[in-house]
Amino acid sequence: MSKPSSTDGAGQALAPRSARTTGPGRVLDAPDRRDGRVYVISREIDLAVKVALATGRPLLLRGEPGSGKSSLAAYIASKRRWRYYEHVVTSRTQARDLLWTFDSVRRLADAEVRRSGLDLNDYDYVEPGVLWWAFARESALRRGAPDGVTPTAHAVEQNADINTARSADHAVVLVDEIDKADPDMPNGLLVPLGSNEFIVSEINTVIRSATRNQSVDAGISKNIVVITTNEERTLPQAFLRRCVVVWLPQPNKARLVAIAKAHMRTYEGGFSAADAALARALAAELDAVRDEARQQALRPPSTAEFLDALRACRALDIPVGSEDWKNLRSLTLVKPQQPGQ
Repeated sequence: MSKPSSTDGAGQALAPRSARTTGPGRVLDAPDRRDGRVYVISREIDLAVKVALATGRPLLLRGEPGSGKSSLAAYIASKRRWRYYEHVVTSRTQARDLLWTFDSVRRLADAEVRRSGLDLNDYDYVEPGVLWWAFARESALRRGAPDGVTPTAHAVEQNADINTARSADHAVVLVDEIDKADPDMPNGLLVPLGSNEFIVSEINTVIRSATRNQSVDAGISKNIVVITTNEERTLPQAFLRRCVVVWLPQPNKARLVAIAKAHMRTYEGGFSAADAALARALAAELDAVRDEARQQALRPPSTAEFLDALRACRALDIPVGSEDWKNLRSLTLVKPQQPGQ
């Protein structure tokens, strides 16, 4: 016996999945893809990216978790074929971590055996951060060592398999969830981001952007730094003044369907009329759930959770409004903090 049909946002019945025509099945290799292949960009966000490139300023994305902030940087890099680096900020992140780190503990341990003839090379203990890779990739590979000096091993580049096939002169850096860090951390990035240079103190070496003294075509920066915040902590005013700032609102129903279409065509092999009807029904349901969540002082569901619900309904043949939907709704959208909520 087939499961009962549900209705979409316009009241149209949805057929069970067994009766629907869908695209070819795909293995779900990763629920949170960071490959940059899909992003439904609005005119406002597109303009913000262009302004950041025109001014050379970081692009600060503000908004609720799951609104698509972290995905934008990878999309820009993929679309423009620029190198891509990312650093996820934690409560212990310092500004210097994005520039470089120095393994003083390992150096001290190696110094203990120096009597046996080991010659220490300070460059061996330097690990370039994401901004160093963006500013000067060749210097980062050599750990800052000048010509004629070779470190024991080259530094390992993040996303090397992708970046080797992309522009050597351009890069996108994602600094994700900067509001997790201590308030001093954003201010510690002001000088490096404003001047595109910094000094690695342990090796007394100045790192400058490889394009810092070159002419820039049409006034467009060679790099862009995308910074995200979930507004968990107020950012310093000095930092905000030096950023291009844009707020990413939660998408409306029409935009949710467009996002579903883009994701399913790219990763699931197709987007049928039945899939579109399911997406519309879920978008309408998400809209109602958001209102309920705000009334109960709960975090409203995000775009990512909408896509989770869509994948689950599609894969498990659960129509919106069916007997199983109530449980799936609490698993993917509502997520109460306590049992019985």
